[in-house]
Order: sequence, then C-alpha cells, then structure tokens
Amino acid sequence: MTTAALLTTALLFGGMVLYSSGFAAFLFTVLPAETAGPTIRRAFPLFYLFVLVTSAVAAALAWPASMTLSFVLVAIAATVIPTRQLLMPAINRATDSGARTRFKWLHGLSVMITLLHIGAAGWVLAGLAALPR
Repeated sequence: MTTAALLTTALLFGGMVLYSSGFAAFLFTVLPAETAGPTIRRAFPLFYLFVLVTSAVAAALAWPASMTLSFVLVAIAATVIPTRQLLMPAINRATDSGARTRFKWLHGLSVMITLLHIGAAGWVLAGLAALPR
C-alpha cells in the first residue's frame, strides 16, 4: 500500500506543479489573451477535480502507513472543494465585471492555496518515501 500511496501522491504533486507552472503559463505565452483566458477558465474545474480525486485516493492509500500523512492529503482534498466551488467562480465574476483589484486579490488567494497544496503534497511525498516498505 505504501508504494501505491507514494505513486499516487507523486502524481498529485507532479500534476499540480505541471499544471500551475507549466500549462497555465504556456497557454498565455502561445495564445492571445482572449483565447487563453477562456481556455484556462474551462480547464481549472478539471484541475481542481484532479486534485480532489487524486488527494482523496492518496489519503486512502496512505492511511495504513501513516494517519498523519493521510490527514494532510485529506486536508488538501477538503480545501480544494471551496476553492473550486466558491473561489473560482468569484474570480470569474471579478474578471467578467472588470473588477481588477478584486480579481488580483482573489487570484492571489487561489495561487497561495495552490502553493500550499503543492508544499503539503511534497511534504507527504517525502514522508511516504522515508517509510519502510
């Protein structure tokens, strides 16, 4: 089970890093803003769904090896729900209404949450890697 938890957490960590620092930045460099923005808007719900499902599966797999590490993965899953369901729509509304200051503040919050998720997943990954198999 520890190996499966390790691999699932690695998928979570790698997927979050790739999406947030690779895919999103790539879209804005190769597409015009009027195309990149709507594309990102359509992709983010799927990103958050990926984080939710992957962190929940990793938590279940990690539970027998470490309740502490599993709890951190559960916290990622739990906090991604309001981020996806409340924060993301608020960011979209701010964009649509032209509320630039509100957008910057909300987007900054979403970036901070994602960075916390990445850091937490990295910590869990290191913890799982240190466990005996």
